Amino acid sequence: MTMRLLIPLLLLFFCSASQAALFADNDARDEIVKLRSYVKEQQDKRITDLQAKLDASDALRQALEQRIGVQETQTVNLLAQIDRLNSDISNLRGQLEVYSHEIELSQQRQRDLYADLDGRLRKLEAVGTAAANPVQTTAAAATGADASATAPAGGDGAAELQSYEAALDLSKSGRHKESIDAFGKFLDAYPSSKYAAAAQYWIGYAYFSQKNYKSAIDSQKVLIKTYPDSNKVPDAMYNIANSQIQLSDLKGARQTLRDVLAKYPLSEVAPLAKKRLAVLESIKSRN
Repeated sequence: MTMRLLIPLLLLFFCSASQAALFADNDARDEIVKLRSYVKEQQDKRITDLQAKLDASDALRQALEQRIGVQETQTVNLLAQIDRLNSDISNLRGQLEVYSHEIELSQQRQRDLYADLDGRLRKLEAVGTAAANPVQTTAAAATGADASATAPAGGDGAAELQSYEAALDLSKSGRHKESIDAFGKFLDAYPSSKYAAAAQYWIGYAYFSQKNYKSAIDSQKVLIKTYPDSNKVPDAMYNIANSQIQLSDLKGARQTLRDVLAKYPLSEVAPLAKKRLAVLESIKSRN
């Protein structure tokens, strides 16, 4: 009887335990499912964040590559421009050397022309003086007396001419420093001489020949200011223009040459000034 009662009780106990274990397994499974879902959600979120960062990095990389490409293109263009500028500068330097040589030749021809003209003028003046004073000339020749004793004014004129010619000979022989000193002494001794303007011009020319272009300009400006009515003024202006070219003051040289053509269109240097201005204008147009 007792055994019959015990068996059902034992069966009831084991069933309750099995149900309890079954419930515990279900809860665990639910927790695992939830955990897996959470982990997957977090992984998906992290992957999404990483993908967004990767996309942003890729966009930044593309932007940087584009900027680098643009900068490389600009750099190449700048280098090309620099090469062109260097080529232009080289060409201009070559042209400037040619023009400098032409200027030197022109100045040499101009100097020879002036020297020849001065020589002719002096001969004509000597003939005119002799014709105007035939009695004095004959008397001086007959008596052998010193010209300065019979005609002091004529003597002074001879000394003046001799002083000028001596300075001019120094310039013609290329002794420019000595010619500057000689012409300076001539101007100190004969400030009102008819050769004064020419002497001042040769001082400027001597400085130009020594490549002292600033002093050449200053000397020629003295001529223009002191002897504004002299026929040497256009020559002085032309020499100033050539000095400005040597100093790379092309703008100033153009203006000086324009002034020569405007004020002295019939002067001997006007054709030279016109030709030189045309060359300078062609350089300006290329730039």
